[in-house]
Amino acid sequence: MPELNQPADREEVAALRAIVEGTARHTGEEFFRSLVRNLSAATGVPNAFVAEFAEQRTRIRSLAFWQDGAFLPPDEWELAGTPCEDVLAGSFCHHPTGVSEKFPKDAGVESYLGVPLRDASGAVLGHLAVFDARPMPPEPRLLYTFQIFAARAAAELDRLRMDRMLRDSEERFRDLFEEAPVAYVHEDMESRFIRANRTALRVLGLKPEEAVGTVGMSLVPDTPDAQRLVKEAFASIGRGTDTGGVVLELRRKDDGRPIWIQWWSRPDRGGQFTRTVFIDVTERVLMEREQARLQQQNVYLQEELKAAHNFDEIVGQSPALVSVLQRVSKVAGTDSTVLITGETGTGKELVARAVHSASPRKAKPLIKLNCAALPTHLVESELFGHEKGAFTGAVARKPGRFELADGGTLFLDEVGELSLEAQAKLLRVLQEREFERVGGTAPVKVDVRVIAATNRDLAQLVKEGAFRADLLYRLNVFPVRLPALRERPGDIPLLVRFFVTKFAGRLGKRIERVSGDTLDALVGYDWPGNIRELENVIERAAILSDGPELVIDPDVLPVTRGGAAPAGAGGQSLVAVEADHIRSVLAQTGWVIEGPNGAATVLGLHPNTLRSRMKKLGILRPS
Repeated sequence: MPELNQPADREEVAALRAIVEGTARHTGEEFFRSLVRNLSAATGVPNAFVAEFAEQRTRIRSLAFWQDGAFLPPDEWELAGTPCEDVLAGSFCHHPTGVSEKFPKDAGVESYLGVPLRDASGAVLGHLAVFDARPMPPEPRLLYTFQIFAARAAAELDRLRMDRMLRDSEERFRDLFEEAPVAYVHEDMESRFIRANRTALRVLGLKPEEAVGTVGMSLVPDTPDAQRLVKEAFASIGRGTDTGGVVLELRRKDDGRPIWIQWWSRPDRGGQFTRTVFIDVTERVLMEREQARLQQQNVYLQEELKAAHNFDEIVGQSPALVSVLQRVSKVAGTDSTVLITGETGTGKELVARAVHSASPRKAKPLIKLNCAALPTHLVESELFGHEKGAFTGAVARKPGRFELADGGTLFLDEVGELSLEAQAKLLRVLQEREFERVGGTAPVKVDVRVIAATNRDLAQLVKEGAFRADLLYRLNVFPVRLPALRERPGDIPLLVRFFVTKFAGRLGKRIERVSGDTLDALVGYDWPGNIRELENVIERAAILSDGPELVIDPDVLPVTRGGAAPAGAGGQSLVAVEADHIRSVLAQTGWVIEGPNGAATVLGLHPNTLRSRMKKLGILRPS
């Protein structure tokens, strides 16, 4: 084999210039076509081709084929039985003559020259070859020129192979990016989207054409908690620190629906962009909140069970009570709002429970709120709940009574004590069946039946400007008035027996009967505190009782209805005695009605009941 690095003459220089000029402007298919055409011209051999391995390395595929002054279409053939087999095994192959004799498949071919094309690592990618129907002597100029062409062909073939690998890799990564179940967003340091995959678009409610330029922070709701989290996260990114699984509340772009994501962001090395991934955890967050709501509801129901409420405690058979129970049975099966009125101690809560127990909502809870037992500034939070950080002490989100009662019934006792501001928000819930938590902006929809109760004259409060007329109309859809105990004296013996049985069992005593004088005194008493006062009197007598007969001391019931006046009363009427007694207690307390030392506490009455009695009896504070 002659040396291949002999000095080139002028023809060789011209051939090299033709190679460079003919291939410099082309890549890919055009490069190979130019290469074989110029190779044929430079070597004087009419046939030249460049080929690479097919999918199976037992076959070869032409990239460009020049024969007798024209290009042939791409072709593929088996290696076995051809001179190409030796070349692709890694050998330089030159047959000056006798090719058709050695390789019968190549009839009409006399000579062949082929060289393998290797990549940077030395692996064989394909080969470059020329062949002729004439002998091809081993001329140094021919072999030198051929080797230069082969080097150029190998470099381009290696480049194309790497380019294909890169395109395949990009396509795989693009598919992985677009079809990944995890949302991916590329954004700048101002949270402006540069690119987002399909999962991110679906979760955020974005159209493909809306993705580029969308500011991620614009999807964060204007709540203290959400704003604080996102500001802390971007401050961390600005310092070059990754965020680690922050759970963030967002609003979808298309419908404004709240969603929650768990978010990871990593700044790039230049500090100008971030790579963000997140997963949709809305279902998990809602389940956790529902679990918290149910736990809160369970705590509430446990407290209710401890209170030992019993619907059977509605005891009596008087016409006044039977009329109430008939109205309850008619309204219970509906979703209408019920307003229960009556003096303190008449059993308004028991009637509310009876309505709920007989309604289609009985499988859901009855949640109650005593509007008079809470400070004004806390009523709204108790009704509607609050967000974390809504006010001092709000260390966590808390569901309100409306949320706890969703699907069930909410009993608002002493509704007349609500502030005008709370009344306005209650009216909105009744009208629109939605509300906003304290410190929140997102509306919360609920399905709640409202039963309200009051011992005050709401119509009079409307005239005085202390109660909204429109709220009264909403609450007073189906009014139920409970009669005072003095209006149903026939029920007193039944109630006495009920309470005696209840407290005797609780105290472990055996009380078989009530003395006749005691029963007469109980029936004759006016009961300003109604059933609650009767219950307290019976419990006190049961505690003091030492035998099987219940006896009540005369000083327990100082006033009797229609009977003789007590000693020292001077023959005064019942109303006058009651008025004098109330004035006496008021004088002792300095006319203070509420509080632990107020007249209402001394008399065993609710402050509002005492005010009502004072108004009825015409009792005014002396000037």
